[in-house]
Amino acid sequence: MIDKIEEIVPGERAVGAKSVTLAEDYFEDHFPKFPVVPGVIVVEALAQVSGKLIELTVFEERKMWPFPVLSIIRNAKFRRFIRPGESIKLETKLAEVREESAITRCRAIVDGKPTTDVELVFVFDPEGLSSALDQHELQQIERGWLKILWPGYPEWAKKHPEETRSAK
Repeated sequence: MIDKIEEIVPGERAVGAKSVTLAEDYFEDHFPKFPVVPGVIVVEALAQVSGKLIELTVFEERKMWPFPVLSIIRNAKFRRFIRPGESIKLETKLAEVREESAITRCRAIVDGKPTTDVELVFVFDPEGLSSALDQHELQQIERGWLKILWPGYPEWAKKHPEETRSAK
């Protein structure tokens, strides 16, 4: 869903982007004569950027790759419509990382103006996936996405080669 990740600073923040086109499937019924991006789509895009930030943060701290799952959406505020042809800047800041969860504070911006603010809570298994093989497969998939979405990935990957820590 997101088009790219412009910046990730593990443990701190990430910035992504999504360009909105009239070809998006949801515009067929949201709304036919007044197409606007559904709020849930904006929250999902912010969650995707937040998830990558959490993955890299936990990997750097614990040498395991978590699978963050959006669990709670708090204090969502939608300030203006987002229309086809607009580009959304997706900003997320890491508020807290615990053993089994993380919280991010997010903002979507169009033309320099906030459109959406939300706090997202994610849960994940603190021991990672059930086997070293599962952990390896997850890392390969997520690193593949980061390679596509984030121009800074090659530099980050040189400093952080793939590692596997199996669950206890």
